[in-house]
Amino acid sequence: MQMKISVVIPTYRRPQLLVRCLEALIRQNFDKNEYEVIVVSDGPDQATSEAMKFWIDTVIPKIRYISIPGKKGPAASRNAGWMNATGHLIAFTDDDCLPSPNWLQAAWKAYKGEQLVVFTGKVIVPISRNPTDYERNISKLETAEFVTANCICTRQALKCVGGFDERFGMAWREDSDLHFNFISNEIPIHPIQAVVTHPIREVPWGVSIKEQKKGLYNALLYKKYPALYRQRIKPHPSWNYYVMLLLFSGAVVFFAAGHPFKGLISLLGWLTLLIAFIEKRLTDTSRCRKHVVEMIATSVVIPFASIFWQLYGSAKFRVWFFQITVFINVAFNY
Repeated sequence: MQMKISVVIPTYRRPQLLVRCLEALIRQNFDKNEYEVIVVSDGPDQATSEAMKFWIDTVIPKIRYISIPGKKGPAASRNAGWMNATGHLIAFTDDDCLPSPNWLQAAWKAYKGEQLVVFTGKVIVPISRNPTDYERNISKLETAEFVTANCICTRQALKCVGGFDERFGMAWREDSDLHFNFISNEIPIHPIQAVVTHPIREVPWGVSIKEQKKGLYNALLYKKYPALYRQRIKPHPSWNYYVMLLLFSGAVVFFAAGHPFKGLISLLGWLTLLIAFIEKRLTDTSRCRKHVVEMIATSVVIPFASIFWQLYGSAKFRVWFFQITVFINVAFNY
């Protein structure tokens, strides 16, 4: 029996969050016999497999569980999900999201039988009155143009663009890549009144440094869609990162070469930009001691980590990423 809608959820080692998402999905104001839920584990995951035993074949709507052989990222998991789906529409959300009760109803109401169409809904990110830097960054999902936490499209639209590019091995830019692919193929994208809530989960101290690794996929997205990248992602690089790197490197070189005055000037320049960066991250965010210390420590490392992963991505995907051009030009004139 073909369903009206298939919901695809990629997951990996987050069974407690997944269960909350599933609880929201079985409360949908939509005929329980006309939609299915497909959970795809991004590699072997014993805890999630055990948690899913309660849901498979015991609740309505029908819930299926798929585990791909090895960890490849959410793009690969979503592909495995929609390729095994039976719905006219494929709805994507994430295991840490809570779709509103009318989520599927809003999508089906907007659907008029088109072969090629995409719908996007609103993502709500509840944050505290004095959010952390991480919370503020995640809250940007509320104004994002297209995110797979709340995306519904026809099967034919996915077939037309070839689904998700599985080279995006982390949860970063794979949704922008799909978005740009739809735009390039002139597939209509319509906003609808379908709401998904994305609660902020607890993260370890210093997570912003680890997050910089995602930047390597900026190079891949730029390689595929340079014009759209400039228009919709970033028109110019983070100039302060490059200048901070050059000033700090210059200080080290000057001091080592026996030019203490030039070294001191370079070091003071780096400190000035560092303080400005810290102040920017602390603006309208929490001023508790732990958060302030974290912002100071991570702000020292982030520019170096960010540029490293951008360079790594440029080499990995063999693209003359425009940020690298800027870096070389600035270095040449330093």
